[in-house]
Amino acid sequence: MCSFQWPLTSASALTKDLKTLGLLFESLVMRYLRVLSQPLDGEVFHYRDKSNLKVDAIIQLPDNRWGAFEVKLGSARIDEAAASLLKFATKIDTTKTGTPTVLAVITPGGYGYLRPDGISVIPLSALGT
Repeated sequence: MCSFQWPLTSASALTKDLKTLGLLFESLVMRYLRVLSQPLDGEVFHYRDKSNLKVDAIIQLPDNRWGAFEVKLGSARIDEAAASLLKFATKIDTTKTGTPTVLAVITPGGYGYLRPDGISVIPLSALGT
């Protein structure tokens, strides 16, 4: 549940509520992922299993390529997101789904890079925003 009250009186009020700001950032990223996947006839899904393992976005293309994405507002949570993606990748039956083309964490800014564990870190600006 969001802890802010409408109307927000200032941007600084929102920056004090990082949980809500994170939810809004995740919504923005989902919008961009949907817009970018549409010309490729891709679909965007969300994943959550009974053990509460979740993935913010899974993009599936018609040729069966797919990728999993976690969205994190702060760089301090990249390691947590990467660990979650790696755990997810070990649970998926790749004989049915194929291996993921990409596992990535999307952040608000900074540099894009490939981590030693194979997880890509992608700033929102790299999505063409």
